[in-house]
Amino acid sequence: MAEVLARAAIALACALVLTGCGSTITGVARPLRVTDVERELVSGYFADLNEAGGQGTSEQHELLDDTQHPDFRDEDCELPAGTIKVQPTMSTLRLDPAWTPPGADEHPRGVVLVVAVTLTVVQEGTEVGSQIGSQHVVLLNGKAYGFAPCVN
Repeated sequence: MAEVLARAAIALACALVLTGCGSTITGVARPLRVTDVERELVSGYFADLNEAGGQGTSEQHELLDDTQHPDFRDEDCELPAGTIKVQPTMSTLRLDPAWTPPGADEHPRGVVLVVAVTLTVVQEGTEVGSQIGSQHVVLLNGKAYGFAPCVN
């Protein structure tokens, strides 16, 4: 009988110790949100892209080369003829941490965001096409990078 009481006492002591280990942390779970700094980097990326397009095809292509994500630069990328104007709908800007570029096996380094855009192709001063879609922008080391619209 003494042995049974001793085992019961040990079990009770263990239960009391384990109960004290399960502390509750108070607070409110909040979803990850896009910061004002990130929002400004993305809107600046599109403003620079449109400004370069207003200066000409070679200026915009140079900017697209310079802002291509460093892990996904492809020297064989042939950019489309003409320029593009991109109008982002910034209210749709959101994080997209699971995205990988088409044909890639890995996630790009940095903070991946996606935004709805209206993209207009301009050739020799004439709008030749327009479409609405999504565009990904990656923030890495304080700079916004994109993925050039390669023809090939």
